[in-house]
Amino acid sequence: MVHVEVNLKGDVVKSIEMSGHADFAAHGQDIVCAGASSVVFGATNSIFQLTNNEPVLDIDNDGGYFYLEIQESDESVNLILKTMIISLETIEESYKDYIKVTKSEVD
Repeated sequence: MVHVEVNLKGDVVKSIEMSGHADFAAHGQDIVCAGASSVVFGATNSIFQLTNNEPVLDIDNDGGYFYLEIQESDESVNLILKTMIISLETIEESYKDYIKVTKSEVD
């Protein structure tokens, strides 16, 4: 299962961690992993290309791990991240046995 942990401070996204594999289908044919990865990497690329923010980023493609931490957020970065979360939750609605999105409040 793909696990997505979203850390929020109020309405501001502080970090997103995604780990695991959906195991919906064989490697290379797994639409849940492909969809979640596309959403996460598309949003991350948008942050780098459309904003002045350079988040902390840790990726292990082979191990199925992604971590993004926002040091200094602004409205545009937060909007991109919220869009990412909505997209992941939309995938979760259709494939709840293969992806789980959880949100936690942090200090």
